[in-house]
Parts: sequence; C-alpha cells; structure tokens
Amino acid sequence: MRRPILPLLVLLLASGCALGPNYKRPSVSVMDGFRGQSQAEVASFADQPWWEVFGDEALKSLVTQGLEHNYDVRTAVWRVEEYRARAGIERSDWLPQITPSAMWERGRQSSYTTGGGITGAYYDAHAALSWELDLWGRIRRMNEAARAQYLAAQEQRRGIYLSTVAQVAQAYFELRELDSRLEITKSTVAAFQETYDLFNRRLAGGTASALETARAEAALAMASAYIPNLERQIQAQENLLSFLVGRNPGPIPRGGNLAEQALPPRIPAGLPSTLLERRPDLQVAEQDLVAANAAVGVAVASYFPTLSLTGLLGGLAPQVSNLFGPGKEWLIAPSLTGPTLQGLRLKYQKEARVAQWEQAKVHYEAAVTNAFGEVSTALSAYEKLADVEQRQARAVAAYQEAVRLSIHRYAAGLSSYIEVLEAQQQLFPAQNTLSQIRLSRLLTLVQLYKALGGGWKLEDPKWVEPRGGIPRVQKELPAGN
Repeated sequence: MRRPILPLLVLLLASGCALGPNYKRPSVSVMDGFRGQSQAEVASFADQPWWEVFGDEALKSLVTQGLEHNYDVRTAVWRVEEYRARAGIERSDWLPQITPSAMWERGRQSSYTTGGGITGAYYDAHAALSWELDLWGRIRRMNEAARAQYLAAQEQRRGIYLSTVAQVAQAYFELRELDSRLEITKSTVAAFQETYDLFNRRLAGGTASALETARAEAALAMASAYIPNLERQIQAQENLLSFLVGRNPGPIPRGGNLAEQALPPRIPAGLPSTLLERRPDLQVAEQDLVAANAAVGVAVASYFPTLSLTGLLGGLAPQVSNLFGPGKEWLIAPSLTGPTLQGLRLKYQKEARVAQWEQAKVHYEAAVTNAFGEVSTALSAYEKLADVEQRQARAVAAYQEAVRLSIHRYAAGLSSYIEVLEAQQQLFPAQNTLSQIRLSRLLTLVQLYKALGGGWKLEDPKWVEPRGGIPRVQKELPAGN
C-alpha cells in the first residue's frame, strides 16, 4: 500500500492548475508605416550586421574592441549569469529538499537514574525530506517570473551590445568631425598667413596701408586661436573612445575622413509590427510584463492552502551495522497548511501585484509608442539632412570661388582688402557648418540603426564577428514550466 503513494503524489502535482491570469501580450496600436517612410517594406536596415553598416576598417576594429572589453558589456554578461542562477534557485523549489545529518555520541548516565551507571556509544544517521506540492501553481508562477527576468537580462545584454556599437560609432564620427574642423582651420590659417605676408611685403614697399596689414594680422591670430582648442577637444574625444573600448587613454587610429564615410542613399525601415520583435528595450519591457503577470498568480495562490510532504529516514544504534537494521526508523507526514487570518493583508497584496502589472503594461505601451517615434524622427532627419548637405556644399563652393576672385581683384588693384577679408571670413564658418552637417547625417545613420534594433538576428557569439568572441558565452536556462 505504501508503494503507490509517491506516484500518486506526483500525479496530483502534475494535475494541479496554476492560478492567476495566463500571460497575453497587450494589444497596442501599430502604425501601417513609419512616418517619413515613402512605402512600407518587409526588408529592414536592422537585418544587417553592424560590420556591413560601417565600412571604415578603423571603426570596425574599435567596435570589436568595445564589444570585447567595454565595461557595460562585461557587466551585462555577468548580470545575465546572475539572473540565470536566480532562475535556477526558483526552479529548485520543484524538487524535494533533503537534509542529511549524522552524529556519534559517547557518554555515561548517572547511577541515580534508571538504568544508569552504564557507559555507551551511539550512532545516529538521518535524512530529512521536505517537499511542497504545487497544487495551485504558486511555484510555477514564481518560476515563470524568474524565467522572464532571466530573459529580460538577456535582452538587456543584447541592447547593451547595440548601444556599445552605437556609442563607439558616434564617438568615432565625432572625432573625425573634429579632425575635419582642425584641417579646415589649419587651411584657413594658411590662407590668412599668405594674405598677411602679402600685406607685409606691400607695406614694406609702400603700396599697402598699416590698417590693412593690422586687419590681416588680427584675422590670422583669431583663426589660429581655434587650433589649440580643437586639439584639446580631439584629445578628450580620444580619451572617451579609449574608455568605451575598455583601455587606458591613448591615441586612436583613424580610417577614412568624414567625407569618405559611407552613407546609403535610402534606408529601408521594415514594417512597424516587426519592430516589437527587434528592439531589445521592447523585449525587456514585455518580459517585465510577463514577470508582473506571474506575480499576480503568486498572490492569487497565496489564498489557498499549501500541501507539503515531510519525511524522515534513518536510525539510532550502538553499532553502525545496526543503523538500518533493528535501529531503523522512518516517518512520512503529509501536511496541509492554510493561510492564517491576516485581516485584509492577502487582498491588498493581490491588489498591489495587479497595480504593478498595470504599471508594467503602461510602460510597455509607452516604450512601443516611443520606439515608433524614434524611428520616424530618424527617417525624416536622414532624408532632410541629405538635402541640407547638398545645399551647404553649393554654398561652400560659391564662397571658395568668391575668395579666389577677391584675391585676384585685390592683386589687380580693383578692390580693397576688406573684400578679401569678408570672403575668407564667410568661407571658414561655411566649411565648418558643412562638416557638422555631414556629422549629423552619420549620427542619424547610427541612431536609425539603433532605433530599428539593428543586429537583432545576430546570436551572442556572432556580435563581434569577424574578429573574435564575446567575453563569455552564456549558459541557457533549461526548458521547463
């Protein structure tokens, strides 16, 4: 009669129901197409791995270093490991908890007690068992919540991979823009130096005025003052990049200049509905919602009694050989423990969990709406900035021609130095503005790749291809309820 007890309990456990609501993704308003997108397309820019998005070899090397050594990446790797272990802790509640104990005792009782005056030794060995049978799904819901938190940590790690790619690319492009401005400034200084030298020679020959020479010297000094400030900013940007790739401050290798960085003429954004699967932050928000939903089930299950199984097996004997013979003893004791009278505590606990689920739902809906907005804004910016850059390039070309003509007119005695100075002073900011617009287009490309959840098809070990491996390939949580 005793043999069927354990299979019967297992069958009872398996047939138990998990109380509380089963998770269902909340419905959200999904756009037919992104604002700023000419037509909806299935293919998406986010389908490409990052090393196909950026063509600069120096940038690729920096991104690879960042994915291997960035401090946030390394922290995220261990955070996933932490939540995998936490989920394992929750899963352990499915199994019986067995506590072995052993003791040896030798002593002598007082002669004044019954049977006293005898010296003897005793061996005691027992194994205690405790097992909560999950009739109402409390443990199942706790496991569901822990698994959701583990999956959320994985998505956070993927989000940090993507953020690291974006941060390194942005910092690199900003560095190259500073390099471009430094080059423009040095070229401008060289032009002002030639003008100043020309006026000095003419002043010495008596054909130029001291006023013109002084103005040329002032223009030269003002332009020269930009150089050390730009060099300071460049060094600070190099230090930032060094930090992002996880190394001490130092020089950063360069690839192509700002104008040589590839910019696709158009970017397919994909379907808005697929954005829910691609963006790591949306996946994190949904897993938080799954965990909150499971917590409601735990609160509901607390209304019902807990069925536990307690057992004891062992022996007490003067000889080890008799522990499981004449000294053997065992005990099995199922117990049913109901919730105590706690006033309205259980009711308010459930209401708190439901409120937390509602908050998680609102957070998820807000994250989805924000994601659509980020993609639409970046798409529009990418398109408009291309037109802005084209118009600014025409302005720079016109100013360059104006400088050339003004110098020839001055050399021929047809105009004053003021005309030359004005033309040069207009060209310098126009060139800087063109460089900044080019940077804005590159940063918009980076933002769009991130907003679309770029690299979502990449598995963890493939994020740093084709040059290496991630710091640690994570273990997967075994499948289960």
